Amino acid sequence: MSLIPKKGTVYVVDDDEAVRDSLQWLLEGKDYRVRCFDSAESFLARYDQREIACLIVDVRMGGMTGLELQDRLLERKSPLPIVFITGHGDVPMAVNTMKKGALDFIQKPFNEDELVHLVERMLEHAREAFTDQQQAATREALMSKLTTRESQVLERIVAGRLNKQIADDLGISIKTVEAHRANIMEKLGANTVADLLKIVLGQNAPKA
Repeated sequence: MSLIPKKGTVYVVDDDEAVRDSLQWLLEGKDYRVRCFDSAESFLARYDQREIACLIVDVRMGGMTGLELQDRLLERKSPLPIVFITGHGDVPMAVNTMKKGALDFIQKPFNEDELVHLVERMLEHAREAFTDQQQAATREALMSKLTTRESQVLERIVAGRLNKQIADDLGISIKTVEAHRANIMEKLGANTVADLLKIVLGQNAPKA
């Protein structure tokens, strides 16, 4: 058994068994973990949103279509990157799926090298989305430590307001603002305002 870690999970949803088998053989040969489903319904019942994964799904299937599955995932605010498998006549439809956030679409018969490259690109997106989610969860946990007043002061610090302006905004003394500011820095584990902005704004924090 290989000790090399799997690169990530690829979900394949297609009601054509031959397509599922072909994709599984190709992607497992490249050391991806592949999980196949013959319907969108069975996939939704088993999908774990915490997993670093991507989805290859057929546009046209019996029961729930690939397009309807995309809508369901959007409703769940799922970060799962999606690529659609399409027949020639489905291309305009596939373009519409990209407007809803699909990463790409591939036409049958598909080029194996292009597909593998696409899967790697999707999993890179998935890893970035997972990191963002983890950072957001950490940020929310830290922010929950703040009192309502501290949150009001922090909001103004992030907006670039000075202590005197914050004091005027909230009808409190500058000394009280300074005390709140010190508490905020301690609770969020920040040493400087730049640290504070990174914690609160994440990737949107201004560069030093």
